[in-house]
Amino acid sequence: MKKILMIGTGGTIASRQTENGLAPGLTPQDILSYIPQVEQVCEVETFQVCNIDSTNVTPEHWKLIVEAVEERYDSYDGFVICHGTDTLAYTAAALSYMIQNSPKPIVITGAQKPINMDVTDAKTNLLDSFIYAADDNSEDVSIVFDGKVILGTRAKKERAKSYNAFSSINFPYPAVIQDEQVIRYIPPVRHQGEVRFYHEMKDSVYVLKLVPGMRNGVLTQILDFYDCVVIESFGVGGLPDSITKEVYEGMKKWKEEGKLIVMTTQVVSEGSNMTVYEVGKKVKQDFDLLEAYDMTLEATITKLMWLMAQPSNSYEEIKNRFYTMINHDILFAGFREEK
Repeated sequence: MKKILMIGTGGTIASRQTENGLAPGLTPQDILSYIPQVEQVCEVETFQVCNIDSTNVTPEHWKLIVEAVEERYDSYDGFVICHGTDTLAYTAAALSYMIQNSPKPIVITGAQKPINMDVTDAKTNLLDSFIYAADDNSEDVSIVFDGKVILGTRAKKERAKSYNAFSSINFPYPAVIQDEQVIRYIPPVRHQGEVRFYHEMKDSVYVLKLVPGMRNGVLTQILDFYDCVVIESFGVGGLPDSITKEVYEGMKKWKEEGKLIVMTTQVVSEGSNMTVYEVGKKVKQDFDLLEAYDMTLEATITKLMWLMAQPSNSYEEIKNRFYTMINHDILFAGFREEK
């Protein structure tokens, strides 16, 4: 039998009803007691990192999870992390960059309703996660939720209440769990070399969502406080005239200060390509702007946090590593060569 470590962080799956609403209160051992049939799947031990609502998760909590996995990596065949759903996609993406090349599965799951409720998705999600973690062909960071497996860099929470809360964005589900069996649509790629752990994330990243009529000067104010701005543009990507003017006026100074501007799109599926329209092509080429293409916003943000924390990174180094695929996070980086 495989030996799996269950790591508790809190979230809805671990919540109890209080006079002020649901709040995390169950320990990992409490949670595990609701799925006794897991004994037929694998041997499980538990560890608690924190017990918080995932709204309060920060990069510091990601570091704690990474440390917990790294310190126990050789003692277990896989890991199941219980997490709140609101920031679960961010955590899955972050762990994909902080734990790379792992031949052992690191599975993240949660629930839309607490596990101690009579009607809940928590028991199925948790048992499915152990089934997937105990499978010989599972590896790397993944989410298991509502019977689906989603790569850690490809998930987005698209539904606030329904059990099928998460979707895989711009990438197929590599597997599903049906009748307590793992059914794979995409065969795993076995890693060469050792697992790599990273411990630093620079949280100086802000998202600017463009709205029609946005005033000039907003980007400049944000870059006074943050080192990187991810601009969520419209459609395949472009900048309105007011923002374009601001970029041309400030880019030389921002680059000298080591600031980054990264373009993405507000449209969830199919990704960006700024070279299509005049409103995007010239500014992208003039300043060699980074573009997220088919990456999720969660992956874009956490990858930048990881990259910016690496020592001695020039702009070219950051660019090359940003466009390097990790856990299938980006497929269309070839667009960056278009002129």
